Amino acid sequence: MKNQVLIGCSSFYNSFWKNIFYPQNLPSKNWFDFYCQHFNTYEFNGSFYKFPTIKIFENWYNKTPESFLFSIKVPKEITHIKKLKDCESLLNDFYNVCSAGMKEKLAAVLFQFPPSYVFSTEKLGDIISSLDYNFQNVIEFRHESWWNEEVWNSFKENNITFCSVSHPDLPQTIFKDFPLLYLRFHGIPKMFHSSYSTEELLDVNHKINSKKGFAYFNNTASEAGILNALELKRMNV
Repeated sequence: MKNQVLIGCSSFYNSFWKNIFYPQNLPSKNWFDFYCQHFNTYEFNGSFYKFPTIKIFENWYNKTPESFLFSIKVPKEITHIKKLKDCESLLNDFYNVCSAGMKEKLAAVLFQFPPSYVFSTEKLGDIISSLDYNFQNVIEFRHESWWNEEVWNSFKENNITFCSVSHPDLPQTIFKDFPLLYLRFHGIPKMFHSSYSTEELLDVNHKINSKKGFAYFNNTASEAGILNALELKRMNV
């Protein structure tokens, strides 16, 4: 069976990609349109830094093809500052903005927690009780303590996806038995910069065979991200 993993990047506005991906004479205002000609999904990280509005997401919705899908990162105010504590109203607002702005182009909602967010049963309970299960929720942890059976079993029971990460300091398990396969490639050994070899990408492509989900390249501080995304996409056909 053909792979059903959609491949994309976690940013697109990148001068390193000129002549490598973007044509030399293409104005930067047209870069995203060009990106959409080659990829059918994008991981929107701008919402992590600034709480989005419906209008902002409507603009993104309107400038993408009909079948395009977005995964949206939850604001750091929720995951890094408040760490889900007293966030019910804020999180509801975020879900509502995503739903109203992105409509059927909304794929996953990505929660990325900081390395300081160490596993505890209480924190696991906070996650389970905070999420809106009308959405495809993906959780990315940056501390290895979350790689445990209690978390995985709880996530499966509640239809939550445990994010697979390629990260210098974390296990590189590709999780295939959650609601979605969701991969984030951050670059190893140099975070955001390092490229993945053809052999590494072939191994990934073999492991994700016949699965449904998303793979995003976040090693975009160089030309690596776009070249890796294009290569994995070619393998994925």
